[in-house]
Amino acid sequence: MKKRVIIWTSVLTSILTATATVLGYFVTNKLMYMKKKEDEFILKREITSKRFDEAWFNTVNKTEKWIESKNGYSLKAIFVEPLPTNNYVVICHGVTENKINSLRFVRMFERLGFNSVVYDHRRHGDSGGKTTSFGFYEKIDLQSIIEVVRERAGDNAIIGIHGESMGAATTLLYAGSIKDDADFYISDCSFSDFEDQVMNIMRQTTPLRSSLAIRFANLFLKMRDGYTLNLVSPIDVVDHIEKPVLFIHSLQDDFILPKMTEELFEKKKGPKSLKLFELGAHAKSFNENSEEYEQVVADFLQQNNLLNK
Repeated sequence: MKKRVIIWTSVLTSILTATATVLGYFVTNKLMYMKKKEDEFILKREITSKRFDEAWFNTVNKTEKWIESKNGYSLKAIFVEPLPTNNYVVICHGVTENKINSLRFVRMFERLGFNSVVYDHRRHGDSGGKTTSFGFYEKIDLQSIIEVVRERAGDNAIIGIHGESMGAATTLLYAGSIKDDADFYISDCSFSDFEDQVMNIMRQTTPLRSSLAIRFANLFLKMRDGYTLNLVSPIDVVDHIEKPVLFIHSLQDDFILPKMTEELFEKKKGPKSLKLFELGAHAKSFNENSEEYEQVVADFLQQNNLLNK
């Protein structure tokens, strides 16, 4: 009888261990290797929607650069410079997108008096890097980009960072935990806490409902990619940012809930602005409200004495 109990205990333990392993790999694979949109699909989508002016892009003054990340790979960036100014905005795209998606903001910033830098996040577009970390390693990549932009622009230039979705989280994590050295930040539909965001996604798209899945995810993520979900938490660092931040979200966003941006806005100290658009699904605020979006950005820059300097 005792021997039988030991055998069944061993079998049960083996089954639980195997289940935990499968669960951990399943969740972390979904995160680390999230399926990206094809580059050709993004290009055609932006041209068809008339958000990307191919004729303008082919003739505008621009320079392509490979920038070495402190993480040990190269990042592909394009300095788009239609104006005789040293003022720049670095634009950070969302997960599954690439730098072509960022170009829709370039014409807006041109009208506001800024040149722009668009680049591919790690594992996206032409950049190196094997995994997506939703801001943990991306914030270090952003540091490398900003250093090159500052070197090119000079110490007296105005430099801003605009991020959308994962790019917004990356922007806030960079400013709040690495270096608050840009003159302003625009956070469009960032999550506030990545553990909460992952749990929301799992509940929407998988049968997993328990926080136990998050514990397994953290364990395997630490082993496989060197970090845990709780380290990707803009809400923990946003109050360290002293420079002005414009927070943007759409009330129709059901992927990253607008309450997350409201939480970030409340936690941020010092100069800040908040705009919640009525129209727009996730990362679609600009697409659905382009004129009002531009006015919101212009007002934010004007209020902080950053326009036409």
